[in-house]
Amino acid sequence: MTSFLTARRLQGVITGSAVAALVLTTAACGGTTRESEAAAPASGGGSEASASADPDAAIPEGLAIAFLPKQLNNPYFAVADGGGEKAAGELKAEYSEVGPSEASASSQVSYINTLTQQGADVIVTSANDPNAICSALDQARAGGAKVVTFDSDTDPECRDVFINQATPDGIAETQIDLMAEQIGGAGKVAILSATANATNQNAWIELMKTYAAEKYPEMEIVTTVYGDDEDEKSFQETQGLLQSTPDLKGIISPTTVGISAAARYLSGSEYKGKVALTGLGTPNQMREFVKDGTVTAFALWDPADLGYLAAYAGAALSAGQITGAEGETFEAGELGEYTIGADGEIVLGDPTEFTADNVDEFDF
Repeated sequence: MTSFLTARRLQGVITGSAVAALVLTTAACGGTTRESEAAAPASGGGSEASASADPDAAIPEGLAIAFLPKQLNNPYFAVADGGGEKAAGELKAEYSEVGPSEASASSQVSYINTLTQQGADVIVTSANDPNAICSALDQARAGGAKVVTFDSDTDPECRDVFINQATPDGIAETQIDLMAEQIGGAGKVAILSATANATNQNAWIELMKTYAAEKYPEMEIVTTVYGDDEDEKSFQETQGLLQSTPDLKGIISPTTVGISAAARYLSGSEYKGKVALTGLGTPNQMREFVKDGTVTAFALWDPADLGYLAAYAGAALSAGQITGAEGETFEAGELGEYTIGADGEIVLGDPTEFTADNVDEFDF
């Protein structure tokens, strides 16, 4: 697999990671080293931390690092959590993954509660709702667990740090620019999103609308529909969009489940080659649709790197190397050094654009 370092337009030092297994992780044995921390949760999101960071602190072996993504059996999270498992191996940590089969915030709560009872040292989660899982995460932190959100954030007060795929502006602008290139900057465009409450999706969509209105005034975003990150529902929503808006010029789907389902529908319909499709997808999902002419270009970061970085951030928090405060730095294995930004945000890098010219160079 070609390294993302050679093809990605990155702001920081990021190298490609090999793809591994699936998402969502459950914590293993209890953390006996955390008893003194159990009195109260750490301050969240880069706010004033009660303890000082010790950059030279050693990361203990045997940390229980649990990944809880939005849902299991999602190809995107399969890759992302695989990156977390790789990092856990390097850290000599105990890796586990758990999660619901559907993208449900209420289902995530029960898994967080179980991980807390099991004594997880680090919980890495992608939130299906920015607020619904906060109470459960607060209890986990009160018990001494460090909480890292990745891909989709909670309220900053509910976690220690957030691993962002890229800047929201960069993600939004990339998708709008790709669509504009394909439809000549003019025409009706619809958005096929994941769940209505997904923090990351909603932030990107608002930025896409603003950016499109400013840079491409003849491009009209007419509606947003939700496939709930379910393949069949996303497929049906695509069909519905084309029936309700016969003069639709393009669809943007900022979710890997949505874009692949939409591509599958378009590839077998009369709209193939007539309605443009772009968004966020993995090369392995989208390769056949690029090669058959259904899709011209799409984008994504390396999700394996996202999970890898999240695991290292969690370990650094657990060791006390960082507290989540702005300006702190830590080493993330082969990805190099990262600096924590405002509100405890850590940015992986810019997305990569995939076309027929480079899609075969990547395997994830």
